[in-house]
Amino acid sequence: MTSPTPPADAHPYLRAASAGVRHHTRALTPSDTGPPQPADRPHLDVLHAHLTAVHQLLDRLAETTRPPHPAAGRRLAAAHTHLWQAASEVHAAFHLLPSSTTAGTEASTCRPERLPEGPPVLTICQRHLAAGHVIRRKTTPTDLRAHTTACAR
Repeated sequence: MTSPTPPADAHPYLRAASAGVRHHTRALTPSDTGPPQPADRPHLDVLHAHLTAVHQLLDRLAETTRPPHPAAGRRLAAAHTHLWQAASEVHAAFHLLPSSTTAGTEASTCRPERLPEGPPVLTICQRHLAAGHVIRRKTTPTDLRAHTTACAR
């Protein structure tokens, strides 16, 4: 039995999010107006939010797909793990960029034992820790292939 073809307007919000990412990518392409600006902390915060939202979507899709289609569910679970790794690297890059309010590496380091200095650090770290709990609950250390999932590097 085959599933019916989805209507043309299926998943409009997901399509809109994808279009937004494509538009942003085009906006970062060098043009006659000069080179694009490097990433800053607010930019990486928004990108991390996008990655963790897709991470949650893949988690749910893997859970619902695995029972009827085990091979496809395993592939979605693998994508879930790889997306976590990407979000983890964006989180690490966020902390390597200078803060507009503080100077030095010590002030911008993520420390899970205390609250960060405020937005956007507070939001990205809380989001990252929440996603980390999900990935640790659903994967094994071997699945992560020695990729660190700790907030503090």
